[in-house]
Parts: sequence; C-alpha cells; structure tokens
Amino acid sequence: MKYFIIFLTGGTAYNIAEYLWKGCSHWTMAIDGGLCLMGIYVITTFSDMNFVYKVMCSGGIITLVELLSGIVINKLLGWNIWDYSELPMNFLGQICLTYSVLRIGLCIPVVAIIDLINELI
Repeated sequence: MKYFIIFLTGGTAYNIAEYLWKGCSHWTMAIDGGLCLMGIYVITTFSDMNFVYKVMCSGGIITLVELLSGIVINKLLGWNIWDYSELPMNFLGQICLTYSVLRIGLCIPVVAIIDLINELI
C-alpha cells in the first residue's frame, strides 16, 4: 500500500507541476511522475549516498524516465506530447539539458522531505 501511495503522490505532483508550468498536462505524465517518485524513494531510502548524490541521481531518474517514455509515447506511438528539438543540447527532442538541470533543482526539496520522513519513521 505504501508504494501505491508513493506512486499516486508522484503522479499527482507531476501533473500539478506541469499545469502550473505550462497550463496543461497529459495522463501519461501521471505514470511518469509515479515512476519517478518511486525511483527517487528507493534510492533515497535504501542507499547510503550523501544528499548531493541522492539529488543528482534523482534528477537522472527523472531524465531517464522522460527519455524512455518520450521514445515510446512520442516517437513510437506518434502522440507528440512534447518536443524539445528547438532547445539547445537536446537528445532526440525528448530530453534537454535545460529541463534536466531544472529537475535536479526540484529534487532538492523532494529528497529532503523523503530523508526527513525516513528519519521520523
């Protein structure tokens, strides 16, 4: 049940963040968000990495999930939900350096909150 709640929380948070950032989202982003928070929870909870490494790895998880889902959703299925082709330092138009760095910044409070919860439990 705990992992289901973590998944739902990540999916909901991801969709809310997208609505706040660009005014819309897609249901597939809820799945991405759930997978991302699950991955972040696992590395934050079950590793002995320091805070900075946890944040960097968390940003890497989000970028990897976005790349893989983008290849499936945008390239294979042709849904074209997002395209970063116009942004510098993009890969296949599915990920780009700018958003990867922004997501690392967003991981700072996420990892801090998970660390705090794990200390209190």
